[in-house]
Amino acid sequence: MVGNLNQTEVTSHDTKQRSYKIKSYVNASHAIRWATGSGKKHTHTWEIVCELHTVDAMVAFYDIEKNLHQALDELSGKFLNDLPEFKTVNPTVENVTEYLFKKIDNTLRENGAQLMRIEVSDSPTRAYCISVTD
Repeated sequence: MVGNLNQTEVTSHDTKQRSYKIKSYVNASHAIRWATGSGKKHTHTWEIVCELHTVDAMVAFYDIEKNLHQALDELSGKFLNDLPEFKTVNPTVENVTEYLFKKIDNTLRENGAQLMRIEVSDSPTRAYCISVTD
């Protein structure tokens, strides 16, 4: 009986999901495009929270953070509407999140990690989130 309990405990530990969160900030401006024209250009301090799982128990955080910041630096101080990625795509928080998810996930995979969730906020009171589901 004790052997069965220990086996159950080991199995429950094996199903745990372990992850890391990396929080970053980027200052960038945008103007939402409406059917009647563009809104007013305004700046946000965008908060980006990435939750990642690693392939191995150890991960080179220096490389991951360096590559993550390189991806975010492409937006830093920019007017998002002027970037090629947002010339025809409206730079809403939803579309910025989609763009960052693809870009960051590719970068993480090259460094032995996978992006499981991203939260992008252009306001302290709300965020748009994308999660990987099994």
